[in-house]
Amino acid sequence: MSKELQNSDYLSTLVALKERILQAQHRSYSAVNSEMILAYLDIGKTISEKTKTGWGTSVIVQLSKDLQAEFIGVKGFSERNLQRMKMIYEDMMADSISPQVVAKLHWGHISLIFSKIKNRDERNFYLEKTHKEAWSRSILEEKIKSNTFVLHKDFQNNFEHALTTTEVAKYHMQFKDEYDLSFLNLPDHHTEKQLENEIVKNITKMLGQFGADFAFMGQQFRLELDDKEYFIDLLLYHRKLKSMIAIELKIDEFKPEYSQQLNWYLHLLDKTVKYPDDNTSIGILLCKTKSNITVEYALEIVNKPIGVSTYTYTQLPEHIAQNLPNEEQFKRIFGNE
Repeated sequence: MSKELQNSDYLSTLVALKERILQAQHRSYSAVNSEMILAYLDIGKTISEKTKTGWGTSVIVQLSKDLQAEFIGVKGFSERNLQRMKMIYEDMMADSISPQVVAKLHWGHISLIFSKIKNRDERNFYLEKTHKEAWSRSILEEKIKSNTFVLHKDFQNNFEHALTTTEVAKYHMQFKDEYDLSFLNLPDHHTEKQLENEIVKNITKMLGQFGADFAFMGQQFRLELDDKEYFIDLLLYHRKLKSMIAIELKIDEFKPEYSQQLNWYLHLLDKTVKYPDDNTSIGILLCKTKSNITVEYALEIVNKPIGVSTYTYTQLPEHIAQNLPNEEQFKRIFGNE
């Protein structure tokens, strides 16, 4: 061992890191793996600080060997992983990301997000969604490949005008610009009723497309005023936002009158169904296609919060279809088991 590795600073640091890992191993049994993740981040912090005082690659190589010798059979202490801990810690500090936020996930998810995503907002999106939706690593990879963040960011809505400024950011990222309904068993040419019925038959998978905080309230939800009846295709409830979500299904291109109709339904929902402690109801028009400029103009003249998304329908490859949540997984997401 070189003199550089024999000095008291290195030896005391090695002892401290060993103690930190032992502490994390003990606590991790009752706290999933969050303590181990926090330990990894502490290691990354230590290495980051020591490299600023002169530690080179050879020291990190030796540190890796010593940690692996001490914790035989425990993965995660390769030189590459130690360098990754340092990189993730430094990126977190640069983007002001809380270690507690990162520690909610598994290390494989964290490494994937930080290695693939450089934008702060995008990283935060995948960190939060992976935790909230309980995405597996394979699903997370697929979400990143399919630009899920961009789909959410590009979601067209009038929330900035119809909601208070503090609510806009919370609501916007709950929806996306396009939904893949390839899990439905539909003919190529289908009616709105067929689309609606198939969605209800596959409601657990549909809610998986929306997110873990969405709950199903009903199909053809009836509203009544002045002896006249009105029916909302699908009504959901968002537990975190405390808002009802009215979804209208259209198998053709978006038309301005669709938003006017949905605006009226939302007005009735808020007047006749909404509880006092509920927030403003939200409307989503799910159309086959849309013109962005037409949507933009149409949403300017409605006063209720409405978003317009499109849906795609193609048969998914088996390796993707099998990652869609089944009923048991869906229940697990909601904590019903």
